[in-house]
Amino acid sequence: MSKKQWYEKLFDNYATKYDQEPYTRGTAGECDSIEKEINFDKSLKILDVGCGTGRHAIELARRGYSVTGIDLSESMLRRAREKARKDNVQVNFIQGDARALPFEGEFDLAIMLCEGGFSLMETDEMNFEILRSVTRALKPRRKFIFTALNGLFPLFHSVKEFLETRRGENRAVFGGHTFDLMTFRDHSHLTLEDDDGQPIELEVNERYYVPSEITWLLKSLGYSKVEIFGARLGAYSREDSLTTEDFEMLVIAEK
Repeated sequence: MSKKQWYEKLFDNYATKYDQEPYTRGTAGECDSIEKEINFDKSLKILDVGCGTGRHAIELARRGYSVTGIDLSESMLRRAREKARKDNVQVNFIQGDARALPFEGEFDLAIMLCEGGFSLMETDEMNFEILRSVTRALKPRRKFIFTALNGLFPLFHSVKEFLETRRGENRAVFGGHTFDLMTFRDHSHLTLEDDDGQPIELEVNERYYVPSEITWLLKSLGYSKVEIFGARLGAYSREDSLTTEDFEMLVIAEK
């Protein structure tokens, strides 16, 4: 059996704590933005990649959309299904790897928000496989909306200090931060508590991307239009130009 990666260890038993993180509080506003991008067309089929505990998938289903959510973590999906049952909404939640999605030309929109797998992989090739796999799942002339870590941010700011200000009730402790300018990867040691109050020690490795990289990757996959904006918590907007102050970027691509 292969060694578990840091993100697999984190999400083994972290679903409840995840829903308490500060960055999960903008779900409704983010779904407002998604609806605008698809002109509120309830006939469209939506794929939520790296759906986690289902916060976007459930909210969109509540609004009348047909949504499929896929995630690597069965623990996160278990909580997602519980929340969907409690809210009396139907979402098709599937356990699977974003690099090998079991779909081809089935969806009108794909979303991948809050590092839904992308940026977390160990290699650039793996991250690219996620983009390729999602693209394959889309019908022709459809949209792919996702967020990615903004490579412009760590050139001007301390990632460690920023993450410290965002930590929720888990009291996460970051240590040993190093940002590699050759690979645009941030390495750190993370200590936090799981849902049972047990400490987790993780060696985190995340990939930051600059806008030109994202554009090139998507163009190579056949997207005709790639637009990149600043990703503001709870309020994605085309009015927000990407700057060095944005920790994440919002990518809207059309095949």
